[in-house]
Amino acid sequence: MQWQPVRTGLELVGPPVAHFLRSAAPELLTAVDVAPIDPTASDTAQFCERYEIEPELSANCVVVAGKREGEMRYAACLVRATERADVNGTVRRLLNVRKASFLAMEDAVSLTGMAYGGITALGLPSGWRILLDSAVADSRRPMVIGSGVRESKLQLSGPTLTALLPAAERIEGLAVSVRVMQ
Repeated sequence: MQWQPVRTGLELVGPPVAHFLRSAAPELLTAVDVAPIDPTASDTAQFCERYEIEPELSANCVVVAGKREGEMRYAACLVRATERADVNGTVRRLLNVRKASFLAMEDAVSLTGMAYGGITALGLPSGWRILLDSAVADSRRPMVIGSGVRESKLQLSGPTLTALLPAAERIEGLAVSVRVMQ
């Protein structure tokens, strides 16, 4: 992979992500890299295999919603690729809803302005909760995350991610282990 500083490669990321990063503190952007990838290898298992990235150093962002008293509540959950978000337990309780569900592809794309398979925690609509599993938030090693499009990936450490997203919530137990990456 050909990593480059994101500040010189903003054209590689999705529009909401580029807008978000343009407004970020310049010193934070020195710790964020971007690399173009084959969009057909954007899904986590194919990406990790093709680009020889340890799955523990790749994080997935899933978007979920639930309704309470007529109000839709949205959240983005960032968990390591070797785990899955505990949507029916932890996320449901955090959103204070009876049932939390993954957003349908069409809804996820239209609400985030990002490509399905490239959705990331950076550049989400205001008012959405951002839930970071503690393993992602605390990772000192660079993690690979989506860039808003399938044609590239971002790389940054957990502390950089939390500095970029000061309103994000670090959640112990947001993720549960899975035996096989899907």
